[in-house]
Amino acid sequence: MIDDLRIGPDGRARCGWVGDDVEYRRYHDDEWGTPLHGDRALFEKLSLEGFQAGLSWITILRKRPRFRAAFAGFDPATVAAFGDAEVTRLMADAGIVRNRAKIEATISNARLVTAMAEGDLDALLWSFAPPPRPLPRSFADVPATTPESVAMSKALRGRGFRFVGPTTMYALMQSAGMVDDHLQGCWRAPAPRGTRSPVLR
Repeated sequence: MIDDLRIGPDGRARCGWVGDDVEYRRYHDDEWGTPLHGDRALFEKLSLEGFQAGLSWITILRKRPRFRAAFAGFDPATVAAFGDAEVTRLMADAGIVRNRAKIEATISNARLVTAMAEGDLDALLWSFAPPPRPLPRSFADVPATTPESVAMSKALRGRGFRFVGPTTMYALMQSAGMVDDHLQGCWRAPAPRGTRSPVLR
């Protein structure tokens, strides 16, 4: 297991995928695996995970400020009103991932979200959160998909959402804290009562 952990400059053990990137470390420490609620926040996660398909997540993280500016803070109602002019503008924006299919899917998905009652996206996504399970001991224990992510993908596709495959939805579940895949020994992993997460010097 220790080979799948990485000791940071602060002496803390982290999931090894963090590497040495400062932004990745911040994301791991502050966001990944932390429960996230709210239609707007989850629409942003859903959209960015869709843009990530086929790319590295660090690429999306580095572009996230520009994504937020380009997509009006991922306000579903505003994005739902985007038309051809906005698609053209977004395709010319080098600060985001210029993939027409993903851009058009984000706009289409926003329209589906706005057609739902407030809070329904949050409730729908969180309805697929599995019960707590033992933390993974190594990367080999972390799945790419689960029955819950397959079911989430099927439900969203049934409503017309795009770029919501099972692997993408499992990444969303990890990112939004529906599952906790911090490795055992990672300082962000829940520690058993009466113990402390390791800080190595």
